Order: sequence, then C-alpha cells, then structure tokens
Amino acid sequence: MRTPIHAALAAVVLPVMGLAWSTLAGAQVYPNRPIRFVVPYATGGLTDVTTRALAKKMSDNLGVPTVVDNRPGGAAIPGTEHGAKSAPDGYTITNSDPGPLAINPALYSKLPYDPLKDFAPVSTASSTPLFLAVNASLPARSIRELIDHAKANPGLNFGSIGNGSVHHLALEMFKQLAGVNLVHIPYKGVAQAVPALVTGDVAMVISAYSTLKPHVDGGKVRVLAAVNQRSTVLPEVPTIAEAGLAGFDIKPKSGFLVPAATPRPVVEKLNAAMRAALSEPDLVQQLAALSIVAESSTPEQYAEIIRKDYDLYGRLIRTAGVKID
Repeated sequence: MRTPIHAALAAVVLPVMGLAWSTLAGAQVYPNRPIRFVVPYATGGLTDVTTRALAKKMSDNLGVPTVVDNRPGGAAIPGTEHGAKSAPDGYTITNSDPGPLAINPALYSKLPYDPLKDFAPVSTASSTPLFLAVNASLPARSIRELIDHAKANPGLNFGSIGNGSVHHLALEMFKQLAGVNLVHIPYKGVAQAVPALVTGDVAMVISAYSTLKPHVDGGKVRVLAAVNQRSTVLPEVPTIAEAGLAGFDIKPKSGFLVPAATPRPVVEKLNAAMRAALSEPDLVQQLAALSIVAESSTPEQYAEIIRKDYDLYGRLIRTAGVKID
C-alpha cells in the first residue's frame, strides 16, 4: 500500500537517484565529442608544441577529435580566464604554467580568475631545462666564481625575457641567496635577451639551451649551471644548488587544468589518458628533441606544485619589489 510518507520519500529520493545516475552515465560515456585545449600563448612556442603533441595522442587514445585553441596576449590572463570560466564538463582543458597560476596573482592586484579555486588540476605535462649562462668575457667559470665576481663588481647586470618572467625571478632568487647586487635589464623575449648576452650588453641570462647552443659553440657564451634540474643535454653541468648556492629551488612546470566543478570521474579519466600519452616513447622523444621533458603526475601532485609555486613566486616578487611597468 502506498502511503503519503512513501509518496513523499519517492518525490525526494527518485530525482536525486536520477541525477546521480545521469551524472554517472555522463561520466561513463565521456568523452563523446571533440575536446578543446586552450593555450594562453601564441602558436609555435614550447607550450603550444607540447599541447599539440599531447592533443594528438589524446585524440588517438580517447577516440574523439581534439582542437587546440590559442588565445595569446595580456600576460596569458584572457586565455586563462576563458579556460577557468568554460563549462565544467571535461571538454575544455587549459594548459598553464607558473606565469598565469603563481606569478600573475602577485603582479596584478585584480585577476578575473583565482588559480587556486577556479581550476581542478589534471596532470603536469612538461618542464624545460633552463641554464644560467654568462658572456664568455666574464672571468667566471663556476657559480662560486660568478658570485665572487659579482661581489667585487656591484651593479653587474643581467637580462631576462621579460619583467616578472620565471627567467627574471630565478635570477632574483640567485641575487638574494648569493647576497649580490645585480641590476635587471628586461627584454621583450628571448630573441632580444640572448643577443644582448652575446654582445656583452648584459653579463648573464637564464634561458633554454636551444637558444644558447649556437653561441656556446661559437665561444661567445659560457654555461655555468642548470637551473631547475640536470639535463641530458648537458649532463655534466651541475644545478645552481649543487654548485654551491644552497636553497636555490626553481622548478617551473607546465600542466593541464579543467574548471573546478568538473566531475571527479572525468578528471580521473583525463589524468589516466594524459599519463599514458606522456609515457609513450615517440611522444617523449618528440619533446626531447626540443629539450622538453615529458612529466606527468596525479591531480593531487599537480595541485601541490601549484600551491608551492604560488607561495614561492609571490614571496620572491614581494621581497624583490618587482612591479609591472
């Protein structure tokens, strides 16, 4: 016999069960249409290349088309905002790095997104080994000799690919830990910063080896240390920390995120597909040829990296007094 109480329970329980079943069914059939990868940078850069390589693998592995949507400009803010405010259904994935997630929050008083609240991390994707290099005329062949030279010559300058970039902030950390007085000269990208090093307009820069190699081979530039990790490109070159500057710890990584409300089963399915793709030898080799290291993680591991970077770069920017012109 159906009582009023039974009817009331049915009115409450059945819709909830229906919603749960709908959510579960949606997760089970995901994905069933094209997935879009948002890149907040221009085409041709390392972030774009990594995303396109992974997107192709994801398309093969998940059985749906993938599209790369480049939204460059504005310090990566517009593209990152678009990714954060997209539908939380797993069909829009944003590639990011410390710039939008950890550096911008300390440089800009107002951002249209919250990197810690508006995204659900999926997996790290890659890192690019960086190196500290000096003009060959500088009498320094090690990090210790560079520190000694800088102390003896206050006001030694260094170049970077832009104010507030990882390359800039890494040398601000070097400056603070070494206790030296260095002057920052910002340029509008690597195409200006590295030539300035070659001509001696700046004494040192941090950059990827691919941009330094022709000048190293030509005897104009000398690499002293690796920044974030030892590299197979120059396995004999120690990291800055290994070379004697204890506490130096800059390890920028790129990764993929989805909007915060994306269902956990969807995040897990994307994570599994990404980790599988980033372990495939042909993709690893494709990225390695560009000095990019494929690196995947769990969502939790990537979330912890973002939190640590958020604190690290924020502290660096405040103590160095970095401002956006």
